[in-house]
Amino acid sequence: MNKENKLVPGLPSGFEDRWDKKLLLKKKLLKAIENNFIKFGADALETPSFEISENIGSFLAEDDSNPMSDIFSFQDGEKSITLRYDLSSPLARFVAQNNQELPSIYKRYAIQNVFRNEKAGNGRYREFMQADFDIVGNVNPAQANAELCNLISSTLSDCGLNKDQFTINVSNRKIVQGLINELKISEEKQIKVIRAIDKLDKPGFGLKGVEDLLKKERKDQSGAITKGADLSGDQAQQILNFLKIKDLKKLKETLKNPLSQEGIKELEDVFEVLGYGSNLNQVKTNFTIVRGLAYYSDFIVETNLNFKVTNNKGKEVDIGSICSGGAYAKLISRFRGVDIPGTGISFGVDRLLFALMQLDQIKVEDQKPVLVCVMDQKYLKNYYELADLLRDNNINAEVFLNTKKNLGKQLDLANKRQLTIAVICGENEFNDNTVTIKNLKGVKGENNQTIPKADLINEIKKLI
Repeated sequence: MNKENKLVPGLPSGFEDRWDKKLLLKKKLLKAIENNFIKFGADALETPSFEISENIGSFLAEDDSNPMSDIFSFQDGEKSITLRYDLSSPLARFVAQNNQELPSIYKRYAIQNVFRNEKAGNGRYREFMQADFDIVGNVNPAQANAELCNLISSTLSDCGLNKDQFTINVSNRKIVQGLINELKISEEKQIKVIRAIDKLDKPGFGLKGVEDLLKKERKDQSGAITKGADLSGDQAQQILNFLKIKDLKKLKETLKNPLSQEGIKELEDVFEVLGYGSNLNQVKTNFTIVRGLAYYSDFIVETNLNFKVTNNKGKEVDIGSICSGGAYAKLISRFRGVDIPGTGISFGVDRLLFALMQLDQIKVEDQKPVLVCVMDQKYLKNYYELADLLRDNNINAEVFLNTKKNLGKQLDLANKRQLTIAVICGENEFNDNTVTIKNLKGVKGENNQTIPKADLINEIKKLI
């Protein structure tokens, strides 16, 4: 291949390599999340990356004329298949397919990548990892939804966050649905109304942005126009008045329609159960969250961070919810003959990682190997014996892989890799049955010690 035709290394927009500290922190978060999922009683489930398109549907797209615009779909023979865009739709398909074999109350967790064909940036990716916990079956909704809040609080605490660094916001979709019904908003406009409300706290929106989306159209700073729900002035104003209410008691006095009252009562029941535990103060009402996905039916939850997050240019950004979800009454019942309610949450692992990388409070342990240096090729067998001794005692170890490099070059590479310890054995050490340990992080001139080989394990454990 000539120079002009050489490939340029790079990634498509919205995809990212993760390595070094970022990957170590991600693995720490995943361990904390999975441990909590298991602690709260869920079984693991893994589903394929692809699903039959019609089985998982499309609940993301805001462009009604192109409902599959936000997902990756491909033709597979006579069928269309889609890369999963969340873990809830595959769960619905799995439960419908296997419901006779599953317990009547099925608690499952899944930690897998999902794919969305949307604009990337500020902690948003086109391929990212979600960690989901769901409860499927006929349960007491207040107990199940309170348990989700308890799980969020426990998990984020175990991830290294203080309780004042995140807030769990809850609402009930029946509250706003009751108002929508009362205002006689037509069915074809309702999803636009829901999505408009859901954008209230997004950057650049606020009440004025929502008002524009409730009415004819909204023009953003770039000049792009988004078609609105085309509500009347009175309809839009009553929704805006609703969005200004923050207190559950006041809301109960304001919205008198039966469906809204039902949603308010269900929310009160969740707080009653939360009061039995230690997380009541972590959970707040926020009636402006409605969740844009159409399959949510009543309880909804979004978890937001209470500290500033910046992008690569140092500009403060809103990364949105780092754990969200809710109850879905009809997601599984889309499949013929199966009608099972469910409720669940999803941690945006990579979005959470994006934010936590900016905090110094979360420490990660990088178990770097001990480097066994090669002083003379004739002792190669002995170096591997040393490496085996270390590994057999649960100490990560490796033998330097180039017998032609001198000790200086070997230690240069060790320092570049930020290794902590090197074991050095030449002819003198082998003759005396000793080893020299070099503490690569120690004070120069005081970081070498030659010890009996029998003391090697104990001395290294003191340093790692």
